[in-house]
Amino acid sequence: MTSTATSMEFDLDGAPLGDALMEALDGPYHAARQEARDTLTVDELLRDPGMTMDQARAWTLAALSHLATKGYGNRGFPLPGRPADPAAVVVGFEALSHGDLSLTIKAGVQYGLWGGAIEGLGTDEQIARWMPDIVTATHLGCFAMTEMGHGSDVQNLETTLTYDAETDEIVVHSPTPAATKTYIGNAALHGTSAAVFGQLWVGGVCHGVHCVVVPFRKKVRGKGVDLPGCETGDNGPKGGLLGVDNGTIRFDAVRVPRANLLSRYGGVTEDGSYSSPIANPNKRFFTMLGTLVRGRVCVGAGAAIAGRRALSIATRYALSRRQFPNPDGSGEVVLLDYLWHQRRLLPGIAKAYAFGFAHNDLIDLLVRCRAEAVPEELQRSLESRAAGLKAAESRFANDIVQVCREACGGAGFIAENGLTQLRSDVDIFATFEGDNTVLMQLVAKGLLTGYKEQWTGLDRRETMTKTADMVARMVLERTAGRGLVDDLVATARRRSSEASVLDRGWQLLMFEARERHVLESLARRYQRAARAPKGQLFDAVNEVQDHLLTLARAHTDRVVLGSFVAGIETCTDQAAKRMLNRICDLYVLDNLESDRAWFTDHSLMTQARSKSLTKTVNHLCAELRPDALALVEGLGVPEEWLGSAMLVG
Repeated sequence: MTSTATSMEFDLDGAPLGDALMEALDGPYHAARQEARDTLTVDELLRDPGMTMDQARAWTLAALSHLATKGYGNRGFPLPGRPADPAAVVVGFEALSHGDLSLTIKAGVQYGLWGGAIEGLGTDEQIARWMPDIVTATHLGCFAMTEMGHGSDVQNLETTLTYDAETDEIVVHSPTPAATKTYIGNAALHGTSAAVFGQLWVGGVCHGVHCVVVPFRKKVRGKGVDLPGCETGDNGPKGGLLGVDNGTIRFDAVRVPRANLLSRYGGVTEDGSYSSPIANPNKRFFTMLGTLVRGRVCVGAGAAIAGRRALSIATRYALSRRQFPNPDGSGEVVLLDYLWHQRRLLPGIAKAYAFGFAHNDLIDLLVRCRAEAVPEELQRSLESRAAGLKAAESRFANDIVQVCREACGGAGFIAENGLTQLRSDVDIFATFEGDNTVLMQLVAKGLLTGYKEQWTGLDRRETMTKTADMVARMVLERTAGRGLVDDLVATARRRSSEASVLDRGWQLLMFEARERHVLESLARRYQRAARAPKGQLFDAVNEVQDHLLTLARAHTDRVVLGSFVAGIETCTDQAAKRMLNRICDLYVLDNLESDRAWFTDHSLMTQARSKSLTKTVNHLCAELRPDALALVEGLGVPEEWLGSAMLVG
């Protein structure tokens, strides 16, 4: 598996290298992704960056309505006679992510959130009632979950949904200013209904968070007017996503029919009693939220594509811009010939490829979980994978867009060149559809599931044995390419002291060893924290928060690498396969180099090997430099979609 080919060895008898890389990265979704490249136009995807907020909002609404007629953004949602297709939903969202992100998020609000709430939480009758007009964008709506006082803590929302048996209605109320719904897309201007989340009260008993459809605005002579009891506001100018009309909604004892309560997992029967197929309130709550995981998958994909767009702009610019004379007298030097410029961009390209393969596997898992009755463990795996990738991809996007802006110098700061708007728009991806810090803690806590039961009543030696068993089970979760990965790791383990840093088995071994070590040490710390006396539990658990985040990053890195290795194995174009192996080397060694202090501190890497990482990364960058254009072509963003004036001509 060790890759040895250099860029000079490629003999491209078939498709050009960029096309072959793109097809490999697209994987099983190549046809759908290529259809978008072939049919969407620049005018449909990109707006003038000089638009005012009002102009941007109007353009975004018009673009949404237009693209609905072409099936972009709304493809894959269930309609009478047409089953849901979760892969089509995600790929459609990806297509729009190549353009103006306000349009992407507007579509995400309308279809993925507003429509997704109906699809995931509604009965078949409710889906048939509302979904046709949602899909055509004729019934614009909102996803009203976040409140002024509660964002990530959904379980403690203050909004109340109280069943009135006398009138057979649900009374929706915001009891305090903190219960005001806020940051809600489509709320300020365009939405007319909302999927409102709140505490459901029936007969004086609270049954936890549920969701109800609430009309809150009507159109009068083309303008929106709040309905009685509903008060909306406008969040106004934001740091990005200028075309999305985020706003606030507050409810004063608003009444809606009982039939508006989305009741797939719990509702009020005709006799006025509460009924749910899931008896346990906590399990019901997490099951309901789990149905909304597709939105997290989409947001992660959109963030990663934003990173691809920035890398495509910056790399193309670096291949044309010259700076300072060559001391050999051969003219000025192309930016990308400088080692540090290569170090800025090429590892980012490698990471973009890695996330692309990981995201294909995540879509596959989403499809599997939606297509059949799967074990609870597999559903939890989906939720964990979606959380970890969303956090990693949005962190990557925010970091790499800034790197690309700086790599383009003053030109990168000009709005018409595309990077400043991209940087502003992608910012929010780090905190919506789940704050990244909270999501990574969820990933880590998921890896510790069941630790209390494992350790109860055990002495210290037994505890260590149980911990090791648990770590092995969690770390060796059956992820993509697991059989191939196991074989490579087993071989590397037998000769780890002799293996080259370019040996794929050794690379996989390092990623697994890091996760295993961090999980083992965290498990022991968590066990001690859980025994803290009453009144000290928060402090005890809070002290391991940084450790939780380290584990989540290590776990996500390992999962991503497994997907990358498996994706390379399925590539049939040999030139592309050799190049992908080199890109994977760069992804791995850049990751290890950034964390080499940890590896040396924990005696998993010698000082000599640690020092060799930088030299090898530099060598890989120089080796990949001649094929830089093909590498960004392989990311699948057509040059005309980049909307960057400095690349024209």
